[in-house]
Amino acid sequence: METERLRLSPIGPHCADELYRLHQDPGIARWYGDWTRAEAEARAAEIGRSWHRDGVGKWLAYHRKSGELVGRDGLSYQDVSGARRLEIGWAVREAHWGNGYATEIGLAGLTRARELRVTEVVAFTEVHNVRSRAVMERLGFTYRHDFPHRGEPFALYAISQSD
Repeated sequence: METERLRLSPIGPHCADELYRLHQDPGIARWYGDWTRAEAEARAAEIGRSWHRDGVGKWLAYHRKSGELVGRDGLSYQDVSGARRLEIGWAVREAHWGNGYATEIGLAGLTRARELRVTEVVAFTEVHNVRSRAVMERLGFTYRHDFPHRGEPFALYAISQSD
């Protein structure tokens, strides 16, 4: 899949090194923790399985002109507030913050959700992650409520889509 500035490549086991490198970025590690190479390998394998099992998964986002790794994004099914829901998420390397990449890749994820005829997509982040919350609002998500996730308070947003 391509956007105006990005090429989105599905993550699978072959992407473990790139996923590991991405999560070494200070701006991403701040929110997702320090991943080991083994964790990146396990996560890449799980994302690959989700593409086959669910028809959705995460993409690595590369700049179309330079080929530089910008971030990752995509869709996955998550247990959120006691229900299995389609979640969209993104992570952009700190050097690229403020350039609209999270919004651009978020729109690509919502397009994929519409293709799958999914009527609701959720997004969530730590309650104090104002940058991510602003992206959610730019994409048209509405704040629903806070909920506990990984032992921390997270803010849940949702968007309803119709044909």
